[in-house]
Amino acid sequence: MKKSFLILLSLTMVLTACGGAAEEEVVEEPAVVEEVETLDKPATTAAPVIDKIIFGFVPSAEQAELLDNIQPMMKVLTDGLGIEVEGFVTSDYSGLLVAMGSGQADVGAFATLGYVTAMNAFPTRFEAIAKSVRYGSGSYHGTFWTTDASVCESTPVIGAFENINGVATLVTGSETTPPDVKALQVGWGFGDDGLIPEVRDGVTTSPGLACEADLSVMLGEEVLFVEEGSTSGYLYPSLQLKKAGIDYTSDITQRFAGSHDGVIAGLYNGDAKFGVTYDDARRTLRKTNPDVGEKVIAFAITEEIPNDVVAVRSDLPADMKEKIYTILSEYISTDEGAAVMDEIYGWTGLVPAVNSEFDVVKQAAEEFGLYDE
Repeated sequence: MKKSFLILLSLTMVLTACGGAAEEEVVEEPAVVEEVETLDKPATTAAPVIDKIIFGFVPSAEQAELLDNIQPMMKVLTDGLGIEVEGFVTSDYSGLLVAMGSGQADVGAFATLGYVTAMNAFPTRFEAIAKSVRYGSGSYHGTFWTTDASVCESTPVIGAFENINGVATLVTGSETTPPDVKALQVGWGFGDDGLIPEVRDGVTTSPGLACEADLSVMLGEEVLFVEEGSTSGYLYPSLQLKKAGIDYTSDITQRFAGSHDGVIAGLYNGDAKFGVTYDDARRTLRKTNPDVGEKVIAFAITEEIPNDVVAVRSDLPADMKEKIYTILSEYISTDEGAAVMDEIYGWTGLVPAVNSEFDVVKQAAEEFGLYDE
């Protein structure tokens, strides 16, 4: 995908901003410009008067559901900053790039590829202030899923994959012991003494199954991806296929579900038997489908990916940037904040962002040809 094509295509996207669960307001499209360079002019030359903050989110789940989930966080930010903070969910990953680059959003929760792509297009418009932490880890991976146990080299077991010394390794658990991996797996919840089998409304959530299988089992098959702007739901899995000698454009049939939970739902409902998301996106479906862990089986993972990013407009006052970081990091340490952030993106903490950490994603995007002239 050419850089100019990506940016100009993004500028045609319509962003959906919502003021409540039942109402939707369309944010007007920014004007399309002919040259990428003109987009990187400073957003303003005067100190901005800040009386409202717009906080954008990429769609990890259905827009309306995610919009509901972020409202408690918006209230905490509003109270802490003393000005209104309004959250909205873009219709796709590139929408947040457009919103931040055009000045329609002040803060954004980016997937890693989205942030790297945005910085490539608008290097002076905004900056990362925080990187998310998931259960003590600053990185995660994409996971390959199947609903067809016959492709497995052996019977699926309770377990999950982890990159150990650079090698994807199946780590097993049991009915009473979760697999010792970074990501919280479906079927497990927090108890007084650590992780315990999850029971919701008297129903036990099935622990997630995993098996080993070669990526070649997907040859000639339909595969559900998230969308082209997703790091774990498209870029890294596609590169993994490429390294395995599989042409991700012709050796498989690509379908895009638009969100991680959309991929899992599609697999669960039989729309396809292969898909890719972050690990463990099955948890997004466990409330309504407690057997999702046994029906959707992990069989491979990608290389490690730096976690998601919170970015802000570069021209926001320095003390406001610091306040936003402090409020968010303190909020996620509360019981409510932990529950909200886990439900939204699976975040369990925030640390200051170091831009050099994302170079590996930029290199992957360049290898993929995203920024070719």
